[in-house]
Amino acid sequence: MTRPPTIAVVGRPNVGKSTLFNRLAGKPLAIVDDRPGVTRDRREARGRLGDLDLRLIDTAGYEDAKDGIEARMRAQTEAALKHADVCIFLIDGREGVTALDERFAALLRKSDRPVILAVNKCEGKQGDAGALEAWNLGLGEPVPISAAHGEGMADLYRAVLDALEDAGIAGEGPGEDLVLDDEDPNLDEEEDDNPPLRIAVVGRPNVGKSTLVNALIGEERLITGPEAGLTRDAIAVEWEWNGRRVRLHDTAGLRKRGKVEDRLERMSAADTLRAIKFAEVVLLLVDAERPFEKQDLTIASRVADEGRGLIVLLSKWDTVTDKQKTLQVMREEFERLLPQVKGAPLLPVSGLTGRGLDQIMPAVDQLHRNWRAKVKTRDLNDWLKEMTQRHPPPAVDGRRVKPRYMAQTKGRPPTFVLMCSRAAHMPDSYKRYLINGLREAFDLPGVPIRLIVKGGKNPYAKD
Repeated sequence: MTRPPTIAVVGRPNVGKSTLFNRLAGKPLAIVDDRPGVTRDRREARGRLGDLDLRLIDTAGYEDAKDGIEARMRAQTEAALKHADVCIFLIDGREGVTALDERFAALLRKSDRPVILAVNKCEGKQGDAGALEAWNLGLGEPVPISAAHGEGMADLYRAVLDALEDAGIAGEGPGEDLVLDDEDPNLDEEEDDNPPLRIAVVGRPNVGKSTLVNALIGEERLITGPEAGLTRDAIAVEWEWNGRRVRLHDTAGLRKRGKVEDRLERMSAADTLRAIKFAEVVLLLVDAERPFEKQDLTIASRVADEGRGLIVLLSKWDTVTDKQKTLQVMREEFERLLPQVKGAPLLPVSGLTGRGLDQIMPAVDQLHRNWRAKVKTRDLNDWLKEMTQRHPPPAVDGRRVKPRYMAQTKGRPPTFVLMCSRAAHMPDSYKRYLINGLREAFDLPGVPIRLIVKGGKNPYAKD
């Protein structure tokens, strides 16, 4: 089976690149807003145009800056051009050709990639003047489209097909290392012999999430800098560790809900929460200088509620002076504040110096094994008998709750069902006693354990 061709959507800010990306992907994967400069990192996904399967790359707006965040965004766009088989150069038909469009067109003419010139926002006759003006860019016949309304997709399909046929790259070419960032990460992976291990990197803004991902994979894949809130989309990055496929999701920083007033930040937060939901292991970055603030604990609780494995990384560890004492205090504080993930790994790291990075993936691998653990029913019930003999359930209203048997119904995370009499009256304190016992007896540190208590139906009771 041939590989789908890779299409990069490029252009200056606020011409509708992410809107076209979402249109071709068939899903609202990229965050879209009216203001310019929303997209910063390049985002990748599978898509479809007519009967043509595609691999898509959404890019940041191309700006002619020598330094600052705009220069870093431009570097990401140039990297996307190297991966692409064909580039769709998008301009705004209502505004016409700008000086920045002309400079970017000159750059594209020098590249060895086929370029399709698409004029966006041409619904009705609003972009006719811009479409005529686009001929001056010297990139061939412009294709008028409306990404928001889906107009002109048939013309765009023919243009893409012609570009691929002329270049002879319909099934070959660069882009084979592209990671597909779809809304449902389980898609097409059930039959995969080697499904990727999905890891989400989360935390408050400006704790070093993107720096950590770049340090792990060994390349400047994501935009980093001293500015808070650089990452907006949850960006998936494909990686390989010890022969195993890994999919790292870099996410936007999560602030307290009461401080989130901006619509764009709300969309970024929703994207981050979706990444947590579909992850298997979550790396929570905590600022070592201000550890375990309320928002850190809120994020950790969300991870536990979703049933994901949790590893806490103490970032910026190079700034800590008394490292041994600080780490001991933080471990005690963590165990006290988050008993639901007792035993979760707590690793000091530094994305800048590389300290502790070699410990992350072994800890992830072990935690993932625990997260998928299966316990035999016989071992469970032998353990249950011992636990109830050591500490029987308390009596409620003069009648004792009697556990009968236990079985594991699923893993990912480990989920157990306990059958007992008067199930509704079992105290939460006794459930915690059993969960802590499960974690200790079957060596499941750091894994959220779900215990479902059910009561058997009395055959002699009246309906």
